[in-house]
Amino acid sequence: MHKFHFIGIGGIGLSALARYLNAQGFEISGSDLKPTPLTSSLQKEGIKVFFPQKKENIKDPDVVVYSAVIKDDNPELAEAKKRGIKTFSRKEFLPFVLNNKKVISVCGAHGKSTTTAILASILRDSSALIGAESKEFKSNCRYKDSELMVFEADESDGSFINSNPYISVVTNTEPEHMEYYNHDLNLFYSFYEEFLKKAEIRVVNGDDEFIKTLNLPMKKVYLQDAKNIRFEIRENLPKTIFEYKNKEFEVYGFGEHLVLDALLAIEAASEFLELEEIAKNIKNYKGIKKRFDILQNEDDFILIDDYGHHPTEIKATLKSAIHYARLIGIEKVIAIWQPHKYSRTIDNLEGFVECFNDADELVILPVWSAGEAPVEIDFKKHFKKHNPIFANKIKVDRKKIMLIKDGKTLKTYDNGLIIGFGAGDITYQLRGLE
Repeated sequence: MHKFHFIGIGGIGLSALARYLNAQGFEISGSDLKPTPLTSSLQKEGIKVFFPQKKENIKDPDVVVYSAVIKDDNPELAEAKKRGIKTFSRKEFLPFVLNNKKVISVCGAHGKSTTTAILASILRDSSALIGAESKEFKSNCRYKDSELMVFEADESDGSFINSNPYISVVTNTEPEHMEYYNHDLNLFYSFYEEFLKKAEIRVVNGDDEFIKTLNLPMKKVYLQDAKNIRFEIRENLPKTIFEYKNKEFEVYGFGEHLVLDALLAIEAASEFLELEEIAKNIKNYKGIKKRFDILQNEDDFILIDDYGHHPTEIKATLKSAIHYARLIGIEKVIAIWQPHKYSRTIDNLEGFVECFNDADELVILPVWSAGEAPVEIDFKKHFKKHNPIFANKIKVDRKKIMLIKDGKTLKTYDNGLIIGFGAGDITYQLRGLE
């Protein structure tokens, strides 16, 4: 097998696999609905990408791999099956990539991308597949001729149990993506237990309520293990400093949640490196795209993009943003939220209302449906206490952000800290690409 075609190659998970195989010299092609900055990057790396998806895109691949959102009636998948070409879902395909590796597999509802990217920065000679773009190596994939693989595992479709973990790292087990688990908590937690049991070494958040119930040998990490936690501006960037096992560590970004992510990465990496080298290498971490991603940084105007799409994530990140603003003398913090999925918004509605309590202003964009059928949600009623501004989209210029509704500018911000939250196209709007 040497020719692979990826249906949905513009997704963050599938694109990482495509890049990894491309780096090894396999012939890679793929397709998606429309061009994006990510698909443009893939094309620059020599990968053929077709738009839109149609049966003619299936040339002569040995294997077709498709993302979790692809349905059986997809024209390319149907054509591949008709011609007897081997087809695998991303979940089914993972063993092909991971089964001959020593995998440090990271999962959890929150913090897994950050923890994985920090681990990749520490373990410099490892390959890495991340569900986000590392700003250190400007990709969601790094290929090294090494047995070590740092991998961000995905619990949204249960595929984390297919990741062949040598070390299982669990940031937390807060229930998410429950539609996949038939809204059955026992089933949901059984997957986490299986994920941990498959590993030789387990590094976990010791404060997690489900983790506390397990009778398995585990290296448990606690936030209180870190001493003298402080937040500083170094080289005009936010840095979290803390002490652990008599060493000082410096990590890009702000927040106690970041300390916990770093501690998990440090403990996992300590299976391969001494603490002294870990403390040096962790400084290579420059953050990840769309996670507290500072897009503009002027004296009185800061623009940040964050992928947060769950109340727990948003609350923690907003707290960090407010702390950052106060440190640099900015008074006002404005949150712009693009709800992601009707189902997630409804399931966590009370949490979403509360997580924005500390913002000075709240802007709400239309729900990014992610393919779901529209559902009526009375945002004006539920978010009344925030007195939110409702806009159709945002438009960004240098040191200026405009709220647009019905083709007209509702309001313009040219000072303050503005932070956008969401897993939809808000990231492109904040970058002026939509």
